[in-house]
Amino acid sequence: MGISFKEVSHLYPTSKRKVYTVALDHINLNINGTDEFVALVGKTGSGKSTLMEHMNALLLPSDGTVDIFGNIITPKKNKNPKLKNVRKKVGFVFQFPEYQLFEETVLKDIMFAGKNFGMSEEEAKQNALETARVLKIDDKLLTKSPFNLSGGQMRKVAIAGILAYNPDVILLDEPTRGLDPKTAEEIMELFSEIHKTTHKTIILISHDMDLVYKYANRVVVLNQSKIVFDGNKVDLFSSELYKENHLTKPEVLQMIDFLNESMGYTLSYQIYDEKELLEQVVKLHE
Repeated sequence: MGISFKEVSHLYPTSKRKVYTVALDHINLNINGTDEFVALVGKTGSGKSTLMEHMNALLLPSDGTVDIFGNIITPKKNKNPKLKNVRKKVGFVFQFPEYQLFEETVLKDIMFAGKNFGMSEEEAKQNALETARVLKIDDKLLTKSPFNLSGGQMRKVAIAGILAYNPDVILLDEPTRGLDPKTAEEIMELFSEIHKTTHKTIILISHDMDLVYKYANRVVVLNQSKIVFDGNKVDLFSSELYKENHLTKPEVLQMIDFLNESMGYTLSYQIYDEKELLEQVVKLHE
């Protein structure tokens, strides 16, 4: 059980009466509740964010149904289950962390969701402190206002607020956008470790194909509001599909292509970052 889309469409109204923009067009998609690391990719306006916002019922479909851990989401508001049940299962880390922060202190902000989902004050506090440590949020920051933090610190606090209540699925909308490389790597390595050790499903939107290729084990490509590819990342970048859908080939694959062509190597695309590539090249010369 996880998240399942059945013939889901979503229309946004325009300034003209009875004229709509199609954001999702008859989407069918199944994502397991565990052990998936899925990247949603595609050019701007392809429908990625709209699709993700249906995954914890921030948006309701215009047509079709979304099944979120047995909670059936329909176009009719009065027919939907308590959305609190859905959002306890599926946590959403937004692209802009300031949209999620509102409490007086960092600690209270991290505790908020846990208390909202029924944890006691003490349990929520304990979870918040543990999560802050995992994310390397300095103890001195916990009593400060979240609005006095740097962008990178705010991003970590927003993420901590989601992780502290332990959802089954974590949605990440451009989690590294605007961050310095070191902080971005820390955050992605954290989610990778969470995925490996807890088997949580993680769903990622990113325009960074290097990041997608390194971390995701499944890629869903959207173009003009439809899913045009759903499968293995090696298959995607071994074909012309990535070009047809305005995606950039990951740098590690560009390096592999160059080495294979210029040096006569036969390196495979099952190498996911530059460090691993260097190790493979060294082995060839041992």
